[in-house]
Amino acid sequence: MKRSLFVLLALLAFAGTAFAQDFIIANGAEPSTLDPALMQDTASNQFYLAMFEGLVQYDPKTSKGIPAMAKSWDISPDGMTVTFHLRDAKWSDGHPVTAQDFVYGWLRELAPETAANYAYMLGMVVKGADAYNSGKGKAEDVGVKALDDKTLQVQLVGPAPYFVDMTAHSAFAPAPKWAVEKYGDQWTKPGNIVVNGPFILKEWKPQDRIIVVKNKNYWDAKNVKLNSIEYLASDNLSTNYKMYKAGAVDWMAGIDLNMIDEIKLRKDFQTSAQFATYYLDLNSQRTPFNDVRVRKAFAAAIDKQTLVDKVLKGGQIPADSICPPMAGYTPQGGQKFDVAAAKKFLADAGYPDGKGFPTLTYVYNTSTGHKLIAEYVQQQLKANLNVNLVLQNMEFKTLIELRNKHDFTIARDGWVGDYLDPNTMLELFISGSGNNSGDYRNPKFDKAIEDARTSSGEARMKLLETAEKILLTQDQGLIPLYFYANQDMIDTSRWGGWYSNPIGYHPPKFIYKK
Repeated sequence: MKRSLFVLLALLAFAGTAFAQDFIIANGAEPSTLDPALMQDTASNQFYLAMFEGLVQYDPKTSKGIPAMAKSWDISPDGMTVTFHLRDAKWSDGHPVTAQDFVYGWLRELAPETAANYAYMLGMVVKGADAYNSGKGKAEDVGVKALDDKTLQVQLVGPAPYFVDMTAHSAFAPAPKWAVEKYGDQWTKPGNIVVNGPFILKEWKPQDRIIVVKNKNYWDAKNVKLNSIEYLASDNLSTNYKMYKAGAVDWMAGIDLNMIDEIKLRKDFQTSAQFATYYLDLNSQRTPFNDVRVRKAFAAAIDKQTLVDKVLKGGQIPADSICPPMAGYTPQGGQKFDVAAAKKFLADAGYPDGKGFPTLTYVYNTSTGHKLIAEYVQQQLKANLNVNLVLQNMEFKTLIELRNKHDFTIARDGWVGDYLDPNTMLELFISGSGNNSGDYRNPKFDKAIEDARTSSGEARMKLLETAEKILLTQDQGLIPLYFYANQDMIDTSRWGGWYSNPIGYHPPKFIYKK
């Protein structure tokens, strides 16, 4: 958002008069979409949490699934069938929310013509879903069925212990068939959109702001305290921080790393460990990253400890694995920092001391933090491998489109777990997965993930560890840099219902002014 602070504050003052905003969020980048079936970024997910609701939603303290559209559920003794019992609820236009709306929403997500990046999530767990999504099966064979208006039955491919928690994600959202069919790809525009969550879209000014207001038809409207929320589409963290300090923003997601030393001294700086990993995508189908020795050379050339200690300074943890540590799972890492090993890998690949190595373009989305990291990686590779990187920044939406098309050689990426299980990280790298930006492919990795679907307990975790070992220890399919820390500016002495949690999702339904 290319405006001066003065103009922004003036706009906020006007907006406050017109719409009586209760809560203002500096949301970062412009959302790529408001359609749950097409969401794939955290900026868009903020609006899913506000305007839609799945069978369960994220507990604001633990990130685990708690009852939402489903008031309860039953799991069969073998863990293969889950039956959800829906509560009485309405869409914003007065239509009842039914089990059929979930069947329609899930099948729309899976339909090949939708081209939903997150369709693979359903394919991982729901019987027949992967076959339908890949064009090898039929919609009627997908294991989701409305037994009646208030009962949804789901057949699974295996006893997935995390399945119920998964259904908090936007990929498992219900959809209003009548609105989608009437308006097509315009169904999420103001005046057209039909939602079932606590807020409804009031205004959307692209690259500026989105305003949502309380949905009076929401089943639990009496417990929603905010009347409206304004989301500012600004990825200028310096401007956002100035606005926050001036009282023009109530919650700032992310921080300006240039101000980290000042920010760390503030009582309203909220930080905690996050189930998320920042990493570098390497296009393994393109030269030079189609050579594993080059991938390992790059990984060995980057000092991650110095990155988090001297550049980021915000509680991040250096990472060699894609999966953060968690109970019952031992992360399997790739190549550690070792300059001598890095030089040898590159020489073995035919580029001694970087001679003959092509200049590569590193792409990242515009942000102070991403820029600092890109510059650090650039310096490390030049100093330790004599390799040159050209840095190219772009809008987040453009970067997502580039990564979706695998139209890059090396790019920044990051992943926040959608549920608390290693699978949420590893499933990204299945061959052909919608979020497999680097186009990594290994049938042995795919087989380990496939076998884990139908396993449980310790055996399942061992299979996931095997998969990560193939991905990183053997193939170095990507370069993990660090595990994120949640970093937010919000005064929790003024605002209740907002808690630091493992995934960093904060359903606005629970937020209130103290």
